[in-house]
Formats: sequence, structure tokens, C-alpha cells
Amino acid sequence: MPELIEQLADGAIALLQELIRTPSFSREEDRTAELLMTFLTRHGATPQRDANNVWAVSRHFDSSKPTILLNSHHDTVKPGSTWTYAPFGAVVEGDRLTGLGSNDAGASAVSLLATFLYFEQQATAPPFNLICAITAEEEVSGVNGIRRLLPLLPQIDLGIVGEPTQMDLAVAEKGLVVLDCVAHGRTGHAAREEGENALYKAVADIRWMENFRFPLVSKLLGPVKMTVTQIQAGSQHNVVPDLCTFVVDVRTNELYSNQEVVELVRQHVQSDVTPRSTHLNSSRITLTHPLVQRGVALGRRTFGSVTLSDQSMMPFTTVKIGPGDSARSHTPDEYILLSEIRAGVQGYIELLAGLVL
Repeated sequence: MPELIEQLADGAIALLQELIRTPSFSREEDRTAELLMTFLTRHGATPQRDANNVWAVSRHFDSSKPTILLNSHHDTVKPGSTWTYAPFGAVVEGDRLTGLGSNDAGASAVSLLATFLYFEQQATAPPFNLICAITAEEEVSGVNGIRRLLPLLPQIDLGIVGEPTQMDLAVAEKGLVVLDCVAHGRTGHAAREEGENALYKAVADIRWMENFRFPLVSKLLGPVKMTVTQIQAGSQHNVVPDLCTFVVDVRTNELYSNQEVVELVRQHVQSDVTPRSTHLNSSRITLTHPLVQRGVALGRRTFGSVTLSDQSMMPFTTVKIGPGDSARSHTPDEYILLSEIRAGVQGYIELLAGLVL
């Protein structure tokens, strides 16, 4: 590994340890935002901050060139009760660094920062602009994360979203739409043949959802997956319920917009259907895109990802790639390998070096 890349990787690992030791639950990321500002300033960049989003624009910025956004997040979920390590301990044992957010997505965030600094330190500017943004509220798809930041940035032509993919290329990602459904009936005494049972209506709709198959199946992401996850009805045993509410989790593929899915469901059920939002759409990048072609030439695998990221809120071409393994995310004793961070820094740099958009 060249000396500069090795130095940047060492700095990335040290920063990740600091980030792990500093709690940064979603909507509470102010202290890690300060760490990111300090890190970038110390390394000669000119960072900016809005809420708990931190970003830096390349000193080589040229509005005539295409712009690439390097993005990951610094918020974490809360640790469960079954951790055997201290979640904020940042314990290093051999090649393993254990701590909350180490894999999701601290390793990606610090590797992208190192990559940004690598190109900042080159005498010759690359044929594209770089913006590195480490943002907040990803784990809750919050309004003060990437959605708040994007209007403040120049036009973006390509986004590289750092999430744990073992440095393979997620060229498509499933979207999410959550449906709040309400079946309506009329109350009556359960001992008599009266009332209109909203629960039975809901059950009929739920059975349709269980059995329905969306006709368009993605080669990368498979079918749309619709799952009823919550239901509530009735207030006492002897009253026919006049309302039944239930919640549906729908994971969409790139062949449907979330709004199209909502309308299709509404056509087939009796219940009122209200989406909580429709902005978390599925995304994809063509396999002929120069970045994908370069990744494949470097031996990277392409795949479709079923997990949601901030990629879903980016209205431009994106790919998801980063060190670590998605299977470790949100699990007790979450960890990253130091060798994975080093390979992540090297891999991001190789992916961008010589890229022409």
C-alpha cells in the first residue's frame, strides 16, 4: 500500500475509534459532527455544517466538470441489551474493532473521508469534482439528514453511498413504503346479529395482501415484498369493533414507484390506505455506467440490495459500496476489521482513479 494511502487509512481508523466512543444516536449526532469538522479542518479541508450534517467541497472544484458525492452517515441505532462488549468501547483485538456503528456505517464514512483527502492532496485535479458529506438521521430516514443537505449542494451527477457491502457494488436497492390501513365497520353487541365487524373486513384485505403477487419481478431485486406487521381492533370482548387498523411494510423494486404501489393496493382492498411517505423509492444504476464497468474490471461483484439507505432519497444516479458486512449491522457486538477499512480506502481510490464520466 503506498505510503500516503497507508497514512490516510491509519487516520481513518483513529477517527472511527473516536466516533465509536462518542454516542451518536439518530437526531443526537451533534458531538460526532464536531469530531468530523475538527478532522477535516486538521487535514486542510474546509468543512461546512448544517444541523448535524458535515461536508466538504474539493478545492479543485470546477463547475464545468461532473460532480461526484461521497456520502455515508454518522448516526447509529441504539444498542440492544445482549451486547457483551461496551458498545462505545472501541475495543481493538488483533484485526477486529468492536463498537456500535463500527460496521454501519462508520467504516464507510471514515474510508470515504480518507478517499476525499487523498484526491485533495494530489497535484493534478481529477476529471470530476468531489464532495464528501457525512450526514445525520440515516437510520430513521429523518428530514434533517441527506434530504436537508441536498438542496445546499451543487448539482450532483453521481453518488457513491457508503454502506457495508464487502466492497461489492450494490447496483440496485429496494425501496420502502409503509401503509397505515383502516377498515371501517359499525359497532354492535357481540351476543346478537348486529353491527358490522371491521376486523373481518381487515382480515379479508390482509388475506389479499398475503396472496397477491406484483407482476413485475426485478432481475436484481426480485419481487415487491408486502408484509402486514401490526394490527389493532376492539376495546372490549362483547362489542363488535367498528375500526380495525393495521400496518403494512412494502419493499419495492425498481420497476415500481412507491406511488404506483400505493395506487395498486388501493384498487384491491376495502380499507383506507395512507402511506406514511412515498419518498423512499427503489434505485438502480445501469450496468453499462462507467463506474460500474470500472468496478467490475477491478473484480467487484454487482448485486441488488434489499436493505434501505439514504440512496433512496437521492434523485440522481447512485451506487452503494463500502467496507464491512451488512449482516453485522444492528447486531450485538458489531465489529469491523481494520484490514477491511484499509481495503476500503484502497478500493474507493482505485474505483475513482482514472474514472471518466
